[in-house]
Amino acid sequence: MAKSVDVLVIGAGPAGYIAAIRAAQLGFTTACAEKWVNPKGDNVLGGTCLNVGCIPSKALLASSEEFDKINHHVAEHGISVKDVSVDVGRMTSRKDEIVGKMTKGIEFLFRKNKITWLKGQATIQGQNNNLIRVQVGEEVVEAKNLIIATGSKARHLPGVPVDNEIICDNEGALSLKAVPKRLGVIGAGVIGLELGSVWRRLGADVSILEAAPDFLAACDESVSKDAFKLFTGQGLKIQMGVKIGEVKKSAKGVEVHYSTASGSSETLACDRLIVSVGRVPNTDNLGLESIGLATDERGFIPVDDHCRTKLSNVFAIGDVVRGPMLAHKGEDEGVMVAEIIAGQKPHIDYNCIPWVIYTSPEIAWVGETEQQLKAEGRSYKAGVFPFAANGRALGMGESEGFVKILADAASDEILGVHIVSSGASDLIAEAAVAMEFKASAEDIARICHPHPSLSEVMREAALATDKRALNM
Repeated sequence: MAKSVDVLVIGAGPAGYIAAIRAAQLGFTTACAEKWVNPKGDNVLGGTCLNVGCIPSKALLASSEEFDKINHHVAEHGISVKDVSVDVGRMTSRKDEIVGKMTKGIEFLFRKNKITWLKGQATIQGQNNNLIRVQVGEEVVEAKNLIIATGSKARHLPGVPVDNEIICDNEGALSLKAVPKRLGVIGAGVIGLELGSVWRRLGADVSILEAAPDFLAACDESVSKDAFKLFTGQGLKIQMGVKIGEVKKSAKGVEVHYSTASGSSETLACDRLIVSVGRVPNTDNLGLESIGLATDERGFIPVDDHCRTKLSNVFAIGDVVRGPMLAHKGEDEGVMVAEIIAGQKPHIDYNCIPWVIYTSPEIAWVGETEQQLKAEGRSYKAGVFPFAANGRALGMGESEGFVKILADAASDEILGVHIVSSGASDLIAEAAVAMEFKASAEDIARICHPHPSLSEVMREAALATDKRALNM
């Protein structure tokens, strides 16, 4: 006889495991199916984010930043260091230890909340009296409510075989055994910039090829221009508007043949190549057709504003549905769906979900860009304040970047906030809170911020929307 649960979640990444925990908190009998097996052969929770995405990449970013600071920045503090070297094996071991702690932490949360962990591939088999039948390994489960949270995988280029040794996607790029002398990266998006930055700091000569004509086109134009200048100044070689041709792998490394925006033919020779051209939803072989569902032309599962499919008891969240592929967006959707199943009335304002690029300096934004507001014909005012005028930033040696606040010209409501700064991922939270509460720039300007702190730049930018910044 099939096991019966109130809620079955397929996928234990950030969207899935959070959905399962919230459902269990609300009193539902809950199970979560996850097929992930780590390199040691152990079944683990956490999905891409914890195992080969957000967490390990940030660990390597932090390690490479420490190495870079010691090599190039501590001298200005009067600190002399000689014979600095990097042990890539120890660095990646530290990364793996952090991943292990986090995945074990989710196991603990599952036990604490009495969530059944079903290990194996989940395949939907159909409906039985409004119960959704799902096979996980050798076990069949019937669920009153199904939440699909199967995440995404790296997009690969046709004719470019990824072996995660010489030609890597995000997984292989996190596990290189040595610093390559020459590293090629196809794709100047978030992942390409972050991973390219890691290995550049450790000594690699990094060249990034991007098909799009504009750098970080999703960002506010002032942010993308400043970021391009900063990253190329650090040593990243970035070419925009290229068309990738043949990619040849040999014992010596990789040759990438491409044409430039002007039409000239070029070749990039490198020891290792990272392919970072976006991600696609994991919706293959789920058995959606057995319950009358199908994906759209891009592989996403169609849902309404509350992540419900056309079946009232089947939901999809995270990277398998529309919207940004962000872990925190998936987490919020997981909470929302669990609460909807419980009869509550939650909602998500997708305009208030922050974005972060964990380069150095970091880039973060929430809300609309200046070019979006111009396209809408909306009247706005902008306030910009640089970290170069902030005492805390100068003391930290992190004075690059700025905060830019866009506010409605008439109502003063904050419409967008854009930050380039070493602490952008933390600073953007204040902006997200303010926008959720429909705050005005004046509200931020009137709030007392601690001195000295990086957060003062947020206040100064708010003051600058009214042309009354105090320290500029």
